[in-house]
Amino acid sequence: MTEAFRQYFELCGNLLYWLFIAPFRGRGWRMAHIFAQIVRIGVHAVPMSALTALTIGVVLAMQSAAQLAKLGAEVYVPGLVSSSLIRELAPLVTAVIVIGRSGSAVTAELGTMKVSEEIEALEVMAIPPMSWLIVPRFLAMVIMLPLLTVFSIYVGLAGGWLIGHFSLHMSTAFFVNHALHYVSLRDIGISMLKSGVFGMLIVTIACSIGLNVSGGAEGVGLATTRSVVTSLLCVFIANALLTALFFF
Repeated sequence: MTEAFRQYFELCGNLLYWLFIAPFRGRGWRMAHIFAQIVRIGVHAVPMSALTALTIGVVLAMQSAAQLAKLGAEVYVPGLVSSSLIRELAPLVTAVIVIGRSGSAVTAELGTMKVSEEIEALEVMAIPPMSWLIVPRFLAMVIMLPLLTVFSIYVGLAGGWLIGHFSLHMSTAFFVNHALHYVSLRDIGISMLKSGVFGMLIVTIACSIGLNVSGGAEGVGLATTRSVVTSLLCVFIANALLTALFFF
C-alpha cells in the first residue's frame, strides 16, 4: 500500500512538471494526441452519458411527483429535479460512467504497453512517456468530464420535463422557470469543481496503476479491476468531502 501511494504521488509530481514547467522549456504538448484522447475519453462517452442522464431525470421526476402529490406540491418537482441533478447526481453519475468506460481503458492500455515493454522502448527512443502518454489523457479527462457533466444536466432536465409535461401537464415555460428558480451560479460552479476533481482523480489513479503493471495479461486484468474499484472509492469519498465542505 505504501509503495502504491509512493508511485501515485511520484506520478502526480512528474505530471505537474510536464504541465506547468516543461512547456516553458521547449517541451510542449502534442495537440494531436490531446484531441485524439478527447474523442476517445469524452466524445465516445456521450451516448452512454445521455442515456443514463435521461433515465435518471425521468425516474427522479416520477418518484418526486409520486411523493409530492400526497402533499399537493407537484409544483416543486422541477426544482427538485434541477437541484438534485446539478448539485449531486450529474457530476457523480457521469464520473462513474467515465470510470467504467474510460478509466478502465486507460489502465488497460498503459498496462499492456508496460508488460509488452513498449514504454521502455519509448524511453530508449528519447520519447518521454509522461509527455507522450500521460499528459494527453490527463488534459482530455479534465476537459471532457465537466463538459459531459453539463451535457448530462441538460439531458437529465429533459427527462424530468418529459414527466412534468406529459404526466403532470406542466407547460415548458413553467417547468424551465421553476427548475432555474431553485439553482444558482454557485451550484453550477460547485458541480464543475466536483467534475474537475473527479477527472483528476480518475485519470491519475488509472495512469499510476497502469504504469506499474506486472505479471503479463493476468496482471493487466487485475490492475484494471483495481483501477476501477480505487477510482470509485476515491470519487465517492471526494464527493462526500466536497459536499460537506460547501454544505457547512
